[in-house]
Amino acid sequence: MLAPELPANEAQRINILYSLGLLEAPPDERFDRLTRLAKRLFGVPVAKVMLVDAAAVYPLSGAGQAFGPVPREQSFCAHAIVNDGVLLVPETRSDPRFNDNPYVTQAPFIRFYAGCPLTVPGGARLGTLCLIDFEPRQFSSEDVSLLRDLATMVEQEIAAVQMATIDEMTALLNRRGFETAAPQALQLCARMDKPASLLFFDLNQFKQINDTYGHAEGDRALKAFAETLRKVLRSSDLSGRLGGDEFVALLINSSRNETALVTARLRTALNERNEADQRGYDICFSVGQVELPPDGEVDVASLLAQGDADMYRNKQAMRNN
Repeated sequence: MLAPELPANEAQRINILYSLGLLEAPPDERFDRLTRLAKRLFGVPVAKVMLVDAAAVYPLSGAGQAFGPVPREQSFCAHAIVNDGVLLVPETRSDPRFNDNPYVTQAPFIRFYAGCPLTVPGGARLGTLCLIDFEPRQFSSEDVSLLRDLATMVEQEIAAVQMATIDEMTALLNRRGFETAAPQALQLCARMDKPASLLFFDLNQFKQINDTYGHAEGDRALKAFAETLRKVLRSSDLSGRLGGDEFVALLINSSRNETALVTARLRTALNERNEADQRGYDICFSVGQVELPPDGEVDVASLLAQGDADMYRNKQAMRNN
């Protein structure tokens, strides 16, 4: 059995997956309808929508025999998401990647697999729409085309979920998206015994920008800050706009000193952006910082409240000086 490769954008892919909140979502008729349709159209005993997490692969929807989570190293779908097209395995016992897989050699004795990657805007492949049979079978080019069409329909439903977690103006996570993704990211840090840090940002004198230059210019300032923040952060970090001129970033596996360096790099990058844009005003920010040790237990609401309070103290200190 060959272990699946990791996608090049694995950290970003996991962050997007967590932000959607689908791993713990209850049954959803939007996806169940499509897996029932796939099962009926292809005449297979099992059709599933599977999501590939860091360590396991979870069913989002399924028609036919029920499977629980599958260890990622044993999952067919983990191979499918690094495949550019539909992954076809007409006879699992003849494929060196899977011939000694426990799901092949033991119950349920999978003999056929076809999986189409599910891609969201931005290019991350979150999982698959897959077909499973307990007998070998052939798959025509027309079958491949039909499976891709059904996978596109699943992608459209996932994109609708994603739209509810993304801030339309800045393309960062919105409050709902951040509050959904952050707990899972913190759980991952705890499991790997890694620290995390939260940065809570508030743009200084943002109301003055709106009052002086108009709300359209204020929107451009928000977009400029979001672009600079995204440029400075690592792909494994979470960033979001909580609302108004408040932004937040959760830095994964980042010590206090490393987080301070990120803040310094952001100030430098924003100064360079201000110098280049010459808008008649400068975008600047106050920031609060909260460190969370690997064994720390805190909910996201408390973490945000601490970051907000620290940011406010720092803003007041700047005003006093």
